[in-house]
Parts: sequence; C-alpha cells; structure tokens
Amino acid sequence: MAKDITYILVFLGVLMLLALPLGHYMAQVFTGRRTFMSFIIRPFESGLYRLCRVNENEEMSWKQYSLAFLLFNAVGFMVLFLLQIVQGRLPLNPMGFGSVRWDTALNTAISFVTNTNWQAYGGETTMSYLTQMVGLTVQNFVSAAVGMAVALPLIRAFTSKLRNTIGNFWVDMTRSVLYVLLPLSIILAMLLVSQGVVQTFAPSVKAQTIEGTEQVIAVGPVASQVAIKELGSNGGGFFNANSSHPFENPTPFSNFLEMLAILLIPAALPFTFGIMVKNRRQGWAIFAAMMILFLVGLGAAFWAEWQGNPILAQSGLGSSTNMEGKEVRFGIGPSVLWGQVTTVTSNGSVNAMHDSMMPLTGLVFMFNMAIGEVIFGGVGVGLIGMLMYAILAIFLAGLMIGRTPEFLGKKLEAREMIMAVIAVIAPAMASLIFAGIAVAIPTGLSSLNNPGPHGLSEILYAFFSAAGNNGSAFAGLNANTVFYNLATGFVMLVGRSATILPALAIAGSLAMKKSVPSSSATFPTASPLFTVLLIGVVLIVGALTFFPALILGPFLEHLLIFAGRTF
Repeated sequence: MAKDITYILVFLGVLMLLALPLGHYMAQVFTGRRTFMSFIIRPFESGLYRLCRVNENEEMSWKQYSLAFLLFNAVGFMVLFLLQIVQGRLPLNPMGFGSVRWDTALNTAISFVTNTNWQAYGGETTMSYLTQMVGLTVQNFVSAAVGMAVALPLIRAFTSKLRNTIGNFWVDMTRSVLYVLLPLSIILAMLLVSQGVVQTFAPSVKAQTIEGTEQVIAVGPVASQVAIKELGSNGGGFFNANSSHPFENPTPFSNFLEMLAILLIPAALPFTFGIMVKNRRQGWAIFAAMMILFLVGLGAAFWAEWQGNPILAQSGLGSSTNMEGKEVRFGIGPSVLWGQVTTVTSNGSVNAMHDSMMPLTGLVFMFNMAIGEVIFGGVGVGLIGMLMYAILAIFLAGLMIGRTPEFLGKKLEAREMIMAVIAVIAPAMASLIFAGIAVAIPTGLSSLNNPGPHGLSEILYAFFSAAGNNGSAFAGLNANTVFYNLATGFVMLVGRSATILPALAIAGSLAMKKSVPSSSATFPTASPLFTVLLIGVVLIVGALTFFPALILGPFLEHLLIFAGRTF
C-alpha cells in the first residue's frame, strides 16, 4: 500500500508541475498574445483563415457561436457516419473489413463527435485503418478542440462590458488544435512509441500458437490515436481492450504518461480561467474544489479495493485483495488511480475492467460521471460544468446574505439561473429516464451478463457514461444492440448539447452586462469558504439526484457481498 500511495503522490506532484505553466500558456494562446510557438504555428494559422475565408478579428454573438458549433458537429457526424458505411470500398483496409452495421455506425458517429468515444464495437475487428485515422482520430482532435473553444466565451463574458459578442468559434477551435492539442500529441506519441506502442500501416500479423492453431495479432497506427485520445479526454481505444492492451499501454511508464495526459489539460484550465478573468485566486479556488473532490473519491475507491472481497477471506484462499480484472503489470494502485482519473474526466479509456471492481469503487466511478464530470471533467466542458455549479452555489450564498448574487463583478439573475439548472439537470434526467426504460423492458435486460444489483449497476454505468460524455463501460453489458446504440446515442447528444448551449446563452447574457464593483456585502468567491460551498453544492445535488439509484445498485451489492452473496 505504501508503494501505491507514493506512486499517487508522485503522479499528483508531476501533474501540478505541468498544469501550472500549461494553464499560463493556454491563457496566452486564447487571448491572442504571442507565444514561443507562434513563429512556427502562426503562418499555418493565418493560412487556414485565408483558405476558409474566416476573418479572425470578426466576433460572433452567442447565437451565431452556437450555430457554428451545431453546424460543425453536424458535418462531422455525417462524414464519420458515411465513412463507416463505405469503408469496405476505401483504401487502407488491409484486413478487408466491410461496412459497419448502421446502428453501430450511428452510435459511433454520435459518440466521437460529442467527445464521448463510447465503443460498442471491437476496434481492431471492425474499423479499417482509414476509418480509425481519418474518422476517429480526426474527431478526437476536433471534438476536444470544440470543448475547449466553447468554454472560452463563458470566460470572456466575465471581463466583457456591454458587448453582444463572445468571440469567434472558428478561431477558438483552430487555436485549440494548432497551439495546444497538436504539439502535445506529437510529443506524447513519440514517447509512447519509445515505450513500445505500435505505429504501423502493416496488416495484422499471423502467428502459430503452441497448440498449432493460427492467431491473428492486430497492429496498426495506434500511438498517434492513443496520444490524442488521452490528451483530448476522448478515450476510445484502437483495440477493444483499450489501455489494458499491451500494444496500447505496454509499460508502467506508458501507463503513467497516459494517465498524466488525461488530466493535464483539464487540470490546467482553471489556471487559464483565473488568468483570463484577471483573478488568479479565483482559478485556484475552482482548482481546489476539483482536487479535493478528486482526492476524496480516490481515497474511497482505493480503500474499497484494498479491503477486497470478504468472501475470499472466508474461503481460506489467502488474501482478500481484489486483483480480478486488473493487469498484474500495474496492480491495485495504478488501476484505481486510472479509474478515478478517467471517470472524473470525459475520457473513456481503461487499464482495468471496472466491472470487476468492488461495488463501492464502482459507486465512486459512477458518481464521478453522474454529476456531469465536473471534477476536472473533459477539456473545456468540465470547466463549464463546474462554473454551472459555481453559479448555483453563488445563488444560494446570495439568498443567505439577502442580495442579488454576483460572480466576478457580474450580477446573476433569473436567465443565468435557469440556464445553469438546465445544464446540471438535463443530462441527469436523460440518463436516469433511459436507464429506467432499459430495466423495464426485455430488450434492455437481454444484454446483461449479471443479475441483481450488479446488473442494475451495469445499466446505470452505461447511461451515466453516455450522459457525461465519458465513454468508459463496466464491460459486463452488451451495448452493441439496436436499443442501446440508439438510446445511448440520444443520451450522448443531450449530455453534450444541454451543457454547452446553456453555457453559451449565459455567456451572451453576461457579456452584455456592466461590471458591478465589489463591496463589503459581496460574497468572496476567491476564498476557501467559496471552495467549501462549491464542494457542498456538488455533493448535495449529486446525492439528491442519484443516490436512490446508486443505493439499489452498487451500495446494495456491497451489503450483499458481506452477507456472502455475489452476482
């Protein structure tokens, strides 16, 4: 256990050392200031604007920004859907894969466009190299860039005064790709190749097993996809086994790098926020709330896995420590840390099977996703989600002190509150409603591998993952059916649009307001008191919304295990 705790502390230390300068760098990028990368990237950036006839100095209203966001995603969806349908007639398909089934193609297109990267299919047995690269990897870049771009109008709105514009979607997205995602992905891909992650266009390798049968060993352009899937909080592996596959994650060092990449940009964005709103303490207050929630969940999950399964202890087979579903290369500490990292962000990659975790560990992971993945969250969208909770917290503080709530000099009125409530509640409603439908109909239950509360956990996890645009799975549910492909696809769309569009509406509203000077009656939001209030609001809203379902699933399973029953 001491070794695992040391590993976690080193990980968090390295994360902080990298997140602080990255946050400052991104603030320079998104405010249009010159960076050390400008002399290389700026010519390409200007050329793209000229090619696409984009005036980088022309700003958009929040409605224009929202329309650009919707149109861009609609085009990306159509291209990716059609690419899967016709992949059998396209090049770079050495294994000769045919068309992807229509409902799987539809679900996958929605999944990757919404940055969910939920995979109801086996990547190495379904998708050609061309589909993996031109379709999935490209969407890994642009969906992450969209997430970063849509957070910027909300940040700018706090410093804008009496303006009806919030920025330019095309400029924000382009800078996110060119200055942040692409350079980091190149560095990470090279490091992963050095560790043994494969990167080739060669067809799958055929080998003879010791039994004399033929085994097909899939390879492909893996490292390039893994790098951006982690950095962009995408998830979705080249292989079905994801980052538990030795060709995606071959060494303890590659495991450390990939976990670090998942959290790096989400952890840096609060510092970017603080710099851009000219209040660094505010950025630290939000970061502190995220980190405390992260550590509390990690501690609970780590304790549950080390306590292990009491049934094993009673059987006389030795240690009760739960190693089921975990890679012996990594063990309990890195496996639990990865699970916590991936479920607090919108990254669906795994290095262990969550279906095999202890029930309380599964409860932590599900709660992380259910609350909207605001504990760091996806790139950009996670910060948006936490700011929605911050607006709710400040509204409650305003009620307590008897005055109109203010945040960073802007009064929060009915319009902002309604939009914030929609952003918090709509994804939750979608996940719970469709999970309820799934457990009520034979089609939803027919895909389960486990009965009882564990089966309910598998269904809940799937819809929490879809609504949180996470994409990880318990792996005990066959979701590649028409029902689950359509149901989770719809929930993914709600989770993405119902978070982003209300945030853009709030940005448009705040940008048109004048700044209000703070006074002795203003609630201090850049303070430990605000951090505590923010954490309390996240936990209370999450508990009131999801605990009834979680009690019937993972918590009930926990109690039954101690009664000697398993599922």
